[in-house]
Amino acid sequence: MATTNLIPRLKTPGVYVEEIPKLPPSIAQVETAIPAFIGYTEKAVNSRNESLVNEPTRISSMLEYKRFFGIPATEKNLIVNIDDNEINALVGEGGRSKFQMYYALQLFFDNGGGPCYIVSTGKYPEGGAITLSDLEKGLTVTERENEVTLYVFPDAQGFDNADDYYGLYNKAIDMCTKLQDRFTVMDVWHDSKLGSEDWFKNIETLRDKIGSEVNKIKYAASYFPNLYTTLDLYYGGEGAGDDNVAVNFNGESIKLTALKTRDNSLYFRARSALQAIPCVMPPSPAIVGIYARVDASRGVWKAPANVGLNSVIKPSILLTDEDQGRLNVDTLAGKSVNVIRSFTGRGIIVWGARTLAGNDNEWRYVPVRRFFNMVEESAKNASAQFVFEPNDRNTWTRVRSMIENFLTLQWRAGALMGTTTEEAYYVRVGLNETMTELDILEGRMIIEIGMVVVRPAEFIILQFSHKMLSES
Repeated sequence: MATTNLIPRLKTPGVYVEEIPKLPPSIAQVETAIPAFIGYTEKAVNSRNESLVNEPTRISSMLEYKRFFGIPATEKNLIVNIDDNEINALVGEGGRSKFQMYYALQLFFDNGGGPCYIVSTGKYPEGGAITLSDLEKGLTVTERENEVTLYVFPDAQGFDNADDYYGLYNKAIDMCTKLQDRFTVMDVWHDSKLGSEDWFKNIETLRDKIGSEVNKIKYAASYFPNLYTTLDLYYGGEGAGDDNVAVNFNGESIKLTALKTRDNSLYFRARSALQAIPCVMPPSPAIVGIYARVDASRGVWKAPANVGLNSVIKPSILLTDEDQGRLNVDTLAGKSVNVIRSFTGRGIIVWGARTLAGNDNEWRYVPVRRFFNMVEESAKNASAQFVFEPNDRNTWTRVRSMIENFLTLQWRAGALMGTTTEEAYYVRVGLNETMTELDILEGRMIIEIGMVVVRPAEFIILQFSHKMLSES
């Protein structure tokens, strides 16, 4: 029989209505794929012309990005070669711009991305230098944004040395370890002094520079190689940007502007050639888009792998099974690197789902780590309503029911193993079960949750043998 709270306040005769809650409190699942993109932008101002530098700003489209953060960095090393009407365009010796934020957002949205945060660390620096302190400051300000679940650094491959590059990622992993509600998606730094055949030395550098604590590196995953994309490089646009493009016109060096006045037909062919230059990008922006797409269509517990990439022409390095074996399994430190591969008839596929803790049976897989992040954060947010409630059996029952109902929904969705809920999870709370009398006297309510999360079938083994005819 429910007790009423009206009795002590009844003074006037009449009929009174009181609603008695019967359902247990519920847990709302937190968002799982809200990345923070940290790097330089063309501008950083809001609609009131106030600075957004180092102010995490939530957007959900390229239109919003352009409004607040502007256009791509202008490419100033593009070259068009014209020889007897044969035209080709390429990136010159000076290389591409180091600032990739705009292209990263295009790749993110093209691959299924949704809401995200932009942390502008300032305008594109003069001279093109990327500063470690700038990106670290951008990382630091994300700590107060509870909605952020992923870290991406589009400009980081522009660092001149591996120490700064992996120093930044080590700090990002430390932040994830501290907050326990987010995950770092990492690219591989490329040493410009190495030839394409020496690509594995870049992997060895990653494994040398990233820390080895399993408790930390379980909060990160790395992807390789870079990607040739269909995105158009920005050189300033038709007309205004023509002076940024050098043209070798039958041995004569001119600007694209001059070509337009000489031969209008060749001019438009040159512009088409410029659009055909592949924009090479680190994979992380596309990968977090894949995370968002898979989370929305299946769930955070589904491995974001065996999924095709959009706006990608091909990986910059075509890897074999043997190559991937060296990346996927690191027998020494367990620092697995997930591979993006091209398969005939299937396209460009994400072909790996391991965290950097690749030798750890508990935290080997990206979906397991991210699912735990989601449940931990969701349960933490929902449990806040019980702070300062009586630490007694009634409260324990309400808390346990709330968490069990949430985990039952996850089990029904396919996130947890087991034919029954008893096999899939347990929730324990109570005196002499998870707490002592001293815990209760000191105000601690301890809840123990265990889950059997589904794991990806990384290796499917088909066993065949000869079937012998039995003698009659």
